[in-house]
Amino acid sequence: MVTGRPAANRKKKGSGGRPVRHDADLYKERDTVERLINKLKAWRGIATRYGKTPDSYLAGLHLRASMIWIKDITRTTP
Repeated sequence: MVTGRPAANRKKKGSGGRPVRHDADLYKERDTVERLINKLKAWRGIATRYGKTPDSYLAGLHLRASMIWIKDITRTTP
């Protein structure tokens, strides 16, 4: 037996049980970070980390991040 008022409970929670409030700025920042992580992971040198030391893995991350940054700069410069 269900107790309470399910329709009223759904209204309080919003769609999917999430809060009704949405912070657009926080979502933009999270999306930016998530896209960068996906770009880093798409590079095969980062995705296949077999037998690498932590130092060489970090160097690969720095290298790939630099490549992404340089590509972004050259694309936005007139």
